[in-house]
Amino acid sequence: MSASLRFFNGFMIKLTCVILAISLGVGFSKKSSAQTTIDLANPPRSLNTTPMPVKVVDAYPRLRIARPIVLTGAGDGSGRLFIAGQRGRIFVIDASDHDVERADLYVDLSKRVAYKDRENEEGLLGLAFHPDFQKNGYFYVYYTSSQRPHLSVLSRFSALNEDHGDANTELKLMEIQQPFWNHNGGTIKFGPDGFLYVALGDGGKANDPLGSGQNLSTLLGSILRIDVDQPSGEQPYSIPPDNPFVGKDTARSEIYAFGIRNIWRMAFDSKTGDLWAADVGQNEWEEINLIRAGGNYGWNLREAAHAFTLGGSGAGPRPDLIEPLVEYPHTDLWGKSITGGAVYRGSRTPVLDGYYLYGDYISGRLWALKYDSVTATVTENRPMIWDNLPVFTFGQTDDGEVLMSTMSGGGRIYRFTQ
Repeated sequence: MSASLRFFNGFMIKLTCVILAISLGVGFSKKSSAQTTIDLANPPRSLNTTPMPVKVVDAYPRLRIARPIVLTGAGDGSGRLFIAGQRGRIFVIDASDHDVERADLYVDLSKRVAYKDRENEEGLLGLAFHPDFQKNGYFYVYYTSSQRPHLSVLSRFSALNEDHGDANTELKLMEIQQPFWNHNGGTIKFGPDGFLYVALGDGGKANDPLGSGQNLSTLLGSILRIDVDQPSGEQPYSIPPDNPFVGKDTARSEIYAFGIRNIWRMAFDSKTGDLWAADVGQNEWEEINLIRAGGNYGWNLREAAHAFTLGGSGAGPRPDLIEPLVEYPHTDLWGKSITGGAVYRGSRTPVLDGYYLYGDYISGRLWALKYDSVTATVTENRPMIWDNLPVFTFGQTDDGEVLMSTMSGGGRIYRFTQ
């Protein structure tokens, strides 16, 4: 096949994906930013806050994996669950085998990955499988490199065979020098449009000292959107032409949305195409956002729906700053570090259908949030009763079941059931 024909075929596939994305509403919404944020600690009477009638149980009671930071299917119809440990090893199990005692090692990247307990926001932070993984064998990893301090790397690897990835096939797509060890973000997700979305924190320390959140000339403090299927010159990826800052002076064209502090997990709703993201707060507030193309989510002018003055003068509500859907205060009751989750689209627990499940790392609390896209309002935020262990991460199987992990007890994975 000629190079020109390969390019044409790739272009047509992408065009089809973009048309699908438009039909799902991904990235093309023109909804107003003037939404009213709900303070979950002081909710309106209309908000349903009754406990959700579900149980949180061990998904794999005999299985232990240290620091299980990513839980995902491969989208290949195999029914497998891939579990990435923060120290650099990726494991795989049969997702339906709830009696599994030991996971198979899929690929060991630990020699490339830098992780220290005292710098625990580094390490292997993101894992995503190409939408056509079954044919091309490509999977993508976002990690902190052992080559030099605080270097974040986004790379593509290839499968060696059906059971193993090949650590020797690394193609580095992007290297990002972080100024500090914290606020690395790290979630990577393929959207319904076929493009790869990358969540990057503001670079760390506190108060966004470099002003990354409001600086479009840096990738930090942003969500990126790139085309990993079409190289551009010597660059191993290209920029989708409808990215919101393409052609804008001084702005990085990879940026899809900005004003981000440190998103800890984001996820697409497989039914609506909405991109959900939980942004960890600084001193007083945690928040949940729906991400829109070109959106400015306020950091470091705003912390959730409030002026943030420690990094400067702060800002009140403005038409150009998107307010979060919900927020909650830093208290022992609510928590102090939000862990973003996913929208449940499975079949085993029908009562959860359409709920966004999320939690807090510090308080260990879990909630199920319901959003009405027609009225653009949150209608429910219902607690789920469980052991209140630190909520480390959420993930999703290919059939829409939502899983959650904790580092406690050697690294355990949970599921939701009625």
